[in-house]
Amino acid sequence: MGKEKHGDDSTIPIDITSSDPGKIPCRARSKRRVKSKNSIAKQKKKLDSGAFEFCLLNLWSSFPEDKRTSFAYFDCQWFAWYREAAYREKVLAWIKRKQIFSKKYVLVPIVCWSHWSLLIFCHFGENLQSKTRTPCMLLLDSLQMANPRRLEPDIRKFVFDIYRAEGRPEEKQTIYQIPLLVPKVPQQRDDKECGSFVLYFINLFVEGAPDNFSIEGYPYFMKKDWFNAEGVERFCERLDSFGI
Repeated sequence: MGKEKHGDDSTIPIDITSSDPGKIPCRARSKRRVKSKNSIAKQKKKLDSGAFEFCLLNLWSSFPEDKRTSFAYFDCQWFAWYREAAYREKVLAWIKRKQIFSKKYVLVPIVCWSHWSLLIFCHFGENLQSKTRTPCMLLLDSLQMANPRRLEPDIRKFVFDIYRAEGRPEEKQTIYQIPLLVPKVPQQRDDKECGSFVLYFINLFVEGAPDNFSIEGYPYFMKKDWFNAEGVERFCERLDSFGI
């Protein structure tokens, strides 16, 4: 077992040999380097959490300041760690530091059952009855056949606990009724592309997200023809340039 630090107050024991998020895998974060060229573009192997986080940090730093101000993102393992009762309160404490209720959007990469998907919190700081800035959640999954909604019970408990940890006044029933939308987005071509697709979802969503997200405008650009295979390949070449 190894340990990974977050902030200055906690360490989490992690299984350094595992890629199963339920077993709390570790990653090397921004120090990670894999010397093989074109590893993502050629889809030789699925992105592990270390490579994913490294790419996300580089991608995030490339966004304009106004985007980084209105968005926030979670560590790619927080959802998996939250699902482990022993680490739940620590994860909620880290999330509280993100001040997500002051953000328009919060990006939550999820890796469960060796598959990546992207959860997005929209307008969580707004009144839950708002029609122009609708508090809702988006779940983007490049493998619809895997049934993305199987995550819904864990997601809803996660969201409720975030509200609880923040001391928010909303009632449990109201929080559990926040819409969870699953748009029909482009699908991966093999069993290894999911991590790259999630990073591409993040990149395109940050670029194109409306200032005010509403259910009436849904699904906006998030459709089956949102992007094509060539766009994915070009993006993967960009990821490869990060030096993973």
